[in-house]
Amino acid sequence: MSTATIAKPKAQQPGKGSRRMSLPVLLLIIAGVLALTSIVRLITGADGITSTGQMSTALRLAVPIGLAGLGGLWAERSGVVNIGLEGMMILGTWFGAWAGYQWGPWTGVVFGIIGGALGALLHAIATVTFNVNHIVSGVAINILALGTTRYLSKFTFENAPQGSSKQSPPIDSLGTFDIPGLSSWLDTLNHKHWFLVSDIAGLIGGLVTDLSPLTVIAVALVPVTWWVLWRTAFGLRLRSCGENPVAAESLGVNVYKYKYIAVIISGGFAGLGGAFLSIVASNVYLDGQTAGRGYIGLAAMIFGNWMPGGLALGAGLFGYTDSLNLRGGTTNVHALILLLGILVVFGAAYLAWKKKYVPAVITAVVAALLFVWYSSTSEVPAQLVTATPYIVTLLVLSLSAQSLRMPKADGMPYRKGQGK
Repeated sequence: MSTATIAKPKAQQPGKGSRRMSLPVLLLIIAGVLALTSIVRLITGADGITSTGQMSTALRLAVPIGLAGLGGLWAERSGVVNIGLEGMMILGTWFGAWAGYQWGPWTGVVFGIIGGALGALLHAIATVTFNVNHIVSGVAINILALGTTRYLSKFTFENAPQGSSKQSPPIDSLGTFDIPGLSSWLDTLNHKHWFLVSDIAGLIGGLVTDLSPLTVIAVALVPVTWWVLWRTAFGLRLRSCGENPVAAESLGVNVYKYKYIAVIISGGFAGLGGAFLSIVASNVYLDGQTAGRGYIGLAAMIFGNWMPGGLALGAGLFGYTDSLNLRGGTTNVHALILLLGILVVFGAAYLAWKKKYVPAVITAVVAALLFVWYSSTSEVPAQLVTATPYIVTLLVLSLSAQSLRMPKADGMPYRKGQGK
């Protein structure tokens, strides 16, 4: 029997939990949010919220989050929960910096991937071979990675020129580039501050300005992941392990092998995200450099409903909020309070249209409080700007939790031959 049998799960009946947002509807929503953002920019004068520089910074900050999210996607599509993404990113930052300052940045990138994959191999051995609880194993990997890199730093970076026990020597840059002609034209258009047109120019300009070669590779990995997992026999078998490993085994799929491959690839992606932090984002390894991005990447994956496209949107959202801390944070976040209030009003109207009157009233009250907050202040505390990415993570997960559908066998214990 062909493994293609696995590719066709029973069709779900139309209902609240099974509807997927179509591409035209998604594009319409994105266009509406862009239009509202442009209106808010004109009202508040916070031109930085859609500037080319803001978007370029957001892309740079979204890349490690997106790579961690891709790592989580590969693991969980095979049925293995990977809470250890943070630890694998930590290994990627250290290995990338250690090799990068000695043999060049591209060698550092390769070693960063290897470092993350080594952490993932430990996770695969624990969860797949020995059936250890996936959460326990992931937390152990995070602790082990943190302790190991701190220990190794004392013997490698401390005695190196310009290094210390918590910092590596500087690493050579991979370089950056712009799209000739297009980048400067979009930046000029963005600085005209026209309604919507300048905002779109800022968004697109951020995607083609001050790019690292590693950023281009990371962005390309999103469609590559989609193609491999959803358009190849290999991806079909891997996903079958996360949906129904017993049925996959009955069709001749080596479930253990595919879980191992998926988890090791997962760690490689997370390690690449860590190498990006130490080589591209700051050209130096720093203790605590990941700052929870592995967990935020996991949240981006959940927000994206275990799909590469949704994951990329989630990573972009979290990268954007993180960028506010670097560029005009207090003013820009204050303007976004107004935008959030308007969006919440639309949410209240939608709930009322669905005849969910109690949630609609509560949502309307929240909107009113946001408008009061905005009108009674001129800036927000700097501490709130720093916490914004984590607040957005919690809000997004709480609001999207009702429409999520994880792989059916994700995190479930599996032993070879258990279906017999």
